[in-house]
Amino acid sequence: MATMNVSIPDAIRDACNRAFLDQNKRAAIACLMQQTIAEAEQQRRCQAAFEQLSAARLGRPALTDAAARAVREAGRP
Repeated sequence: MATMNVSIPDAIRDACNRAFLDQNKRAAIACLMQQTIAEAEQQRRCQAAFEQLSAARLGRPALTDAAARAVREAGRP
């Protein structure tokens, strides 16, 4: 197991001590780090998907305003 030394503001340390009063603080911090890593990975996947969809959108034919209006009006009674 590795050791990590991190400096944090006193207010965050005190809040952590209060929040995890009856828990193993090392385990709680490790769990929070795992959650943060998972969130960062999810954000990277979302960004990659957005970029892929945006790039694919450039290759699709665009619908003009007139064509869109015609399609909407064609379906109306």
